[in-house]
Amino acid sequence: MSSGPWPYPRWIAHRGAGKLAPENTLAAFRLGARHGYRMFECDVKLSQDGVPFLMHDATLNRTTDGAGIGGANSWQQLSQRDAGGWHSRQYAGEPLPCLDNIAGFCRANGHHLNIEIKPTPGTEHYTGTIVAQRAAALWAGATIPPLLTSFDVAALEGAQTSAPDLPRGLLLDTPRADWLAVAQRLHCVAVICHYSLWNDATVTAAHGAGLRCLSYTVNDESIAQHLLALETDGIITDRVDLFVPA
Repeated sequence: MSSGPWPYPRWIAHRGAGKLAPENTLAAFRLGARHGYRMFECDVKLSQDGVPFLMHDATLNRTTDGAGIGGANSWQQLSQRDAGGWHSRQYAGEPLPCLDNIAGFCRANGHHLNIEIKPTPGTEHYTGTIVAQRAAALWAGATIPPLLTSFDVAALEGAQTSAPDLPRGLLLDTPRADWLAVAQRLHCVAVICHYSLWNDATVTAAHGAGLRCLSYTVNDESIAQHLLALETDGIITDRVDLFVPA
């Protein structure tokens, strides 16, 4: 995929609709779509019984009415949690979605997905394996599959082993001397960095290796313009109300 045309939109809505709706919920995806976004980023981890579901944090405390480690609960328990009331009364009762829910929404509407594999600590390789397997099944026959990304190398290794045909991307939040070698070893198609890590040298190195350059989380217009001038390939943003996706 890295050697051909990049099939994904440049503008990507972070966790559905950034901060305008409860993150990683179908409500957020729907709101992002109403703002014109056609690609979404979300965080996926595993329930205790191995169901991939959307949540960023290791614990339920911040974004649901529950408490404790999310991955220590069964999917039946997680599906009963309120994942919207913390955000605003408007979204009270919004449930946690599983990956199947999000896949159904994206495929029915022609949207694209960046799945960040977000393992519960201690389950990195297993989470990458199961999330990739389920994604491969859910997008079977799709012309454009989801992009699987992670900060965790073990998670990407699991994904590479279990679903080698799905595209992968290495996430970076701080400089790493071996970033290019790691991305190539994992047969990644992209590197997704905190926007401050991209400059002329790093973009040239990535593009020279056949890798695409994506940035998170870009909420300032001047930063977005800088990244566009660098000819990076994707911008992940919370500000679906500020940036009009082209």
